[in-house]
Amino acid sequence: MKKFNRILLKLSGESLAGEKKQGINTERLMDYANQISEIVEIGVQVAIVIGGGNIFRGLSGASKGFDRVQGDQMGMLATVINSLAVNSALNAKGVKSRVMTSIRMEPIGEYYSKRYAIECLERGEVVIISGGTSNPYFTTDTASALRAIETEADVMLKGTRVDGIYTADPEKDKTAQKFTEITYDEIYNKGLKVMD
Repeated sequence: MKKFNRILLKLSGESLAGEKKQGINTERLMDYANQISEIVEIGVQVAIVIGGGNIFRGLSGASKGFDRVQGDQMGMLATVINSLAVNSALNAKGVKSRVMTSIRMEPIGEYYSKRYAIECLERGEVVIISGGTSNPYFTTDTASALRAIETEADVMLKGTRVDGIYTADPEKDKTAQKFTEITYDEIYNKGLKVMD
């Protein structure tokens, strides 16, 4: 039994890399395709936004001297590469899907519009939206929230490597403590960096 009619699934690019932390792990990619296929089979409409951190992060490029705007644009292109990979994996499973881009780059992907994305979702196609918001300084977490609102998703679900909200980054700070319960205000007031 399905709980939601339409979801937006946010996948981190880093999660696509698996243990390698860079590139695309084909086993992980096919695992995602299998899981998404199962969701589609029960009648849930699925939109996806995927990050590009397994290929390039604009912010980390800026810390090494890259122009921040160009670094973010490189990150946007990385999301397109990941979207094409997810699209190919879904097609291999027989799932109808399409890549839409927030930056014009036909024929690689169709230019994103809210109306067209919703039409495709209503036809049962998985819509993979790439290119972030098309603006620098915004992460794909922001793009995911925006696209979830625009596509009228019932819920936005975020798949990432970290299993909750912590006092600090658990991958960098071994003393980080996981919160069992926390409010949005507490996240904001503590300056926790879970999403934008």
